[in-house]
Amino acid sequence: MPLILSEEQTMLRDSARDFLAEQAPVSQLRGLRDSNDATGFSRSLWQQFAEMGFTGVLVPEAQGGLGLGHVEAGVVMEQIGHQLCASPLLASGIVAATALRQAGSGAQQAAWLPKIASGQAIATLAVDEAAKHRPQRLATQARAEGGGWVLDGAKTLVLDGHVADLLIVAARVGEAGTGLFLVDPKASGVTVERTVMVDAHNAARVRLQGLKLAADALLGTPETGAAALDATLDAGRCAAAAELIGLADEVFERTVAYIKERKQFGKLIGEFQGLQHRAATLYCDLEISRAALIKAQQALDADIAGATNHASSAVAIAKARAGRSATTAVQEGVQMHGGMGMTDAFEIGFFMKRARVLQELWGDSNFHFDALAQRRGY
Repeated sequence: MPLILSEEQTMLRDSARDFLAEQAPVSQLRGLRDSNDATGFSRSLWQQFAEMGFTGVLVPEAQGGLGLGHVEAGVVMEQIGHQLCASPLLASGIVAATALRQAGSGAQQAAWLPKIASGQAIATLAVDEAAKHRPQRLATQARAEGGGWVLDGAKTLVLDGHVADLLIVAARVGEAGTGLFLVDPKASGVTVERTVMVDAHNAARVRLQGLKLAADALLGTPETGAAALDATLDAGRCAAAAELIGLADEVFERTVAYIKERKQFGKLIGEFQGLQHRAATLYCDLEISRAALIKAQQALDADIAGATNHASSAVAIAKARAGRSATTAVQEGVQMHGGMGMTDAFEIGFFMKRARVLQELWGDSNFHFDALAQRRGY
């Protein structure tokens, strides 16, 4: 398949770009940070997301969504990266929606997907339990009891968990099973603590103590839970990679514009061959990462039934490359801007912090390089 956008996807990109540039510039994130906003994003903007169809991009049309794929979701996420827009789209519209599509029963999907698509409900995945992403080592336990389930454990880095209407909790079931459970964050036995991350976006710590759930709180079965979790995480990783490419592209554009107008030693610094070479190298690196991203998105869209080694490998490459490319972009951006690049008054620091968080989210480059090596027998 061609590694370029179709006419319809290009129209979606342009629409998202214009909307976000006008309604959610980087200055809005600064305002949310400085005011210590309790929500961490604009509710009115979130409703506009729903009206634009962004919240339902991966939700089937029968459930009130657009019924599109990961390429289209990535198009929107890339533009979010350009503006560093704070919203629950990644957590709810991408990851949670994928979990419900992958493992949810007809009743579970009917109960939640229309609400997610309309922006009425925010759902999020609770999987990580430590500083590093290790989804195969779940300590949270779910045990069958009285015709239902009892959950005990703790989760960290639950995106937008402080405002979530639904938690999708990954837990170990027995010796080898994995369960995805629908949890009401206001239920007895659930404690949610908001955490503000270094990039001014929000997450939460969630503690589960003797949480009792009905039998139908389980998505799918413990035997299929691991595959559903892998597919859900791959969707999130691919979307996070798209946001990384978007923010890296924005930093690149700003940096090139700056060196074209900044004078030093009596001439434009963009005329120095050393800076030209660095900018050219960064451009090539970003384009390679963008191609890897589109390939991963297409692989996920072709793999509707669930994550395969091919799709998962493509996602691993895309996430690892996007993380490294974004890190290089923000580091080069700060250096080429000189002293002003180090100040909080200048926006490039926001991009650096967001890149750092996204690189760690659901596995950093080393995690994905290792996963790829294991899949290939190394």
